[in-house]
Order: sequence, then structure tokens, then C-alpha cells
Amino acid sequence: ASSVQYRLVVRDANTLQVLQLYTCLDQIQYIEWSSDSLFILCAMYKRGIVQVWSLEQPDWHCKIDEGSAGLVASCWSPDGRHILNTTEFHLRITVWSLCTKSVSYIKYPKACQQGIAFSKDGRYMAVAERRDCKDFISIFVCSDWQLLRHFDTETQDLFGIEWAPNGCVLAAWDTCLEYKILLYSLDGRLLSTYRAYEWSLGIKSIAWSPSSQFLAIGSYDEKVRILNHVTWKKIIEFEHPATIANTKTIVYKEVEKSPPVETERLSFPPRSLASSLFSTQSKYDISQVPVSLQYIKPLSDRANPKMGIGMLAFSPDNCFLATKNDNIPNAVWIWDIQKLKLFVVLEQLCAIQAFQWDPRQPRLAVCTGNSKVYVWSPAGCVSVQVPVEGDFPIVSLSWHSSGDSMALLSKDNFCVCYLEREEV
Repeated sequence: ASSVQYRLVVRDANTLQVLQLYTCLDQIQYIEWSSDSLFILCAMYKRGIVQVWSLEQPDWHCKIDEGSAGLVASCWSPDGRHILNTTEFHLRITVWSLCTKSVSYIKYPKACQQGIAFSKDGRYMAVAERRDCKDFISIFVCSDWQLLRHFDTETQDLFGIEWAPNGCVLAAWDTCLEYKILLYSLDGRLLSTYRAYEWSLGIKSIAWSPSSQFLAIGSYDEKVRILNHVTWKKIIEFEHPATIANTKTIVYKEVEKSPPVETERLSFPPRSLASSLFSTQSKYDISQVPVSLQYIKPLSDRANPKMGIGMLAFSPDNCFLATKNDNIPNAVWIWDIQKLKLFVVLEQLCAIQAFQWDPRQPRLAVCTGNSKVYVWSPAGCVSVQVPVEGDFPIVSLSWHSSGDSMALLSKDNFCVCYLEREEV
């Protein structure tokens, strides 16, 4: 699904044929599929309205108007039949049921980066709350929105919460001014507190491994620390230095090559042919270690300095961890989790915008704001040019759940990249 101003366009993922076209009441600012792909939510935050469309019954639709309370966020519950709207100033979360048309209210939600978290099985919801200048977490049962647990957290300024994939542990972390991560059980018991250091900028990003065995914590000191799920103690610390010295690490360096052209044979080539012939192609060379990566010294007197581990993600098979150190903006680091060692570094010509693992196998797609997509797997690394006229700066990407294709997004357009399945 994609939105163009007021219109919502639903296409077939394989053929890109338009299946449905819906017109909303105002400019769409956010869209989200329900878990069973039968409904689509369109949020118009400026108007405080959410519209819901049905794929099975195109004539059916629903409008939720928050009125004077306003609207700053909207999302589906895991069952795909309830919508959670956060009102302006985070005064409350309103839970709307599409089945019974009933409404529930959750008071005092906290305005933080990640204030609502659902367990992977969809049974529980954790909400970060702020009341009387203190942080709390409430755990609700999603089937009837009954409160299961309510407890205060030992945080200065709770910044985010995230469930382990097995739904047994909830991680809560403090603002970047305080390095602190707290691990709670489902019944609200504090299992462990982890602090790596004090008096410096702390946690910037976290990621659970799909098996729930590891918790990776990226911080402003350019390191990733991995905690284990038995003792919640650190098992390893991954540093991100500007020089790669280990001979066992493979460094793929992106290089630009201009294709050779026989000018005599091309007196007046057509425009489309000329642009494809003269465009530079990129490929990867394997660098000889030691390799010096481009390092940027951050401006420490500014807010949100470009430093530390801004992105990290585990591969679906738990074997690899991909990271990005914002001080070295052109590099992706891929760590072998079984050996707890640096495995590969991809050194790009432009700064990394986004990366995402194929949901089915250890294959990482990377984009850097140009019209190329880069794909790494243990077999090697390739650079693929998007075959479009003119410029197509890819700023983000999203894999299809089958792993057979991915959507590549620029600011105004998108295209779909189809990958050939290897015959097993």
C-alpha cells in the first residue's frame, strides 16, 4: 500500500497491479496494515482522524475522530481488530474496537521514543507512563485490555521499552544522559540492572536476538555490549575503531568504475542509452588490511551528536549482528555471533541510510542515498543499480516477508526489487 496526498493505493506485491483505490478525507500522514492484511489504517494527524479500509469489502469503511483531544500517533493492536490512538500532549491512549465499537482509555502514557511495546505473540502490551514526576510501566492483557501489572521503574527519564521475542522479559532503558538498562519479568519483578559506565552519554540503540538469548546495547562510546539471558551480565564488547587491523576480517570496499565506451560508434546515441552508458557503475574490491575507514569527529557541543552506535540488527538465524557507528558513517560492521568476532566490514562511498536483514536467511540489504542497493550474504557482496531514468536516491528499504523481493523508497517514489530464488 502507498499513499499519494489524499489517495491510498493498494497494489499486488508480485505484479504491482492496482487492486484498490481509496480516497481519504485529508492528506494521509501514516498508513499501517492490520496483522492479517485485511484492513488498512490511514492516520491524518492534522485533522485528528483515522480512517480504516477493508480489503475484502471495499464498500465498508470506518472513521475515528478524536475531536478536540487531537492525535499524535495511531497503531494496530496485534489482533488487527483494535486501534490505539495517542492524543495530543500524551494525555491518554484511546483503544477503539472495530468488532464491538467499544472504547477503552489508558491514562498518562509517556512521550518517549518507544512508549508502547507488544509481545511477539500479541498477548501482552507494555506502556511507559509518567505521573507525579516518576516513570511507571503498565502491562495489559490484549484480549480484554485488563491491567495485569503496574510498577515504577528506577529511571531518571524512561526512554524506551522492548519485549524479548519470547515474551518473558521486558527491557526498559533510560535517557542517553544516564547509561542504565533494566530487565523486568512479566509479573513486574526487576530481574537485573546493567550499567556500563557513568557521567557520559549512554545508550543509543538496543536489539534483541531472535532467540531471546542475547541483548545487544549500542552506546555513544562507539561500542556494542552483548548481555546473555542467563545472568544478564556482559559476555563481549564490540569496538568500532577507525582502523581494521585483523587479517581475518574481510573488508569490502565500494569502488566506482566508468564503463569503457567506443566513441566512434556512438555519434548520436539516444538519450536513454547515453545515460546508461556513461553512468558510473560500482562494484566491491576486497581491501588489504590494515584498512583506515573515514572517521568524522563529532561536534560534542551540539544536541544529538553524530556519534556512537545508531543502528544494530540481528540476522534471523541469530548468526550475525549488523551495526553502524555514526562516527564512521560509510561503514557497516557485520559480527559473527557464534565466534563473537568481527566478520566483515562494508566500506561504502556514501553514508549508510538504512539496512535490513532478509527475514528468511542471513542476507543484508543496505542503501546509501544513491540509486543503488547493496546486498551482502556470507557468499559475497553485490551492488545493484536501480534501472530508472534520472536520479532515484534510496533512503529506506523494506523486505517482503517471503524474502523474494524488497521495496526501495526514495522521498517521493518507490520501486520493487525482485530477487531470483536459488534452486535448492
